[in-house]
Amino acid sequence: MTGEHPPIWENDMRILLTALTTLLLLAPLNSVYADSHSKQPMLTKKSAHSVAQTLDRLTTVLKSKGITIFARVDHAAGAKKVGLELRPTELLLFGNPKLGTPLMQSNQRIGIDLPLKALAWQDNEGTVWLAYPGPDYLKSKHSIGDKDKVFGNMAKALGNFSEIAVKAGDLPK
Repeated sequence: MTGEHPPIWENDMRILLTALTTLLLLAPLNSVYADSHSKQPMLTKKSAHSVAQTLDRLTTVLKSKGITIFARVDHAAGAKKVGLELRPTELLLFGNPKLGTPLMQSNQRIGIDLPLKALAWQDNEGTVWLAYPGPDYLKSKHSIGDKDKVFGNMAKALGNFSEIAVKAGDLPK
């Protein structure tokens, strides 16, 4: 039977094979995308304190560990100086050359993200938040593959220090 159309199932089979081939070709790209985007750029924690108290607590903890406080910026105060309103928002810049320098020895461009920063702000519902850059994100962003231990130490320390800053109760002695 020449000139007849192929059976319907042959068209369905071609569509299915095309779809499967496309999925197989794109699967590696999807896993690369997922891996490169699984690192959160900013880690955020809800605070039981005001913005000022949260950063005061973080400052106390950091100083007790020998970490240098470089600056504290009150964005709301800056806004007020120019006649604008902003809910409480403060930024803390801090660092430890023992951690930062080895990272910059691997890739000096990470210096754009160092010293580290922590931002505390009050949202429009009155909740206070504390955020800081995710060390895994910084590692990926600056393609630093030879300092896993440094990034691991940074992640653990930032996690501990931020938790102390945001939780209710007195600071540990």
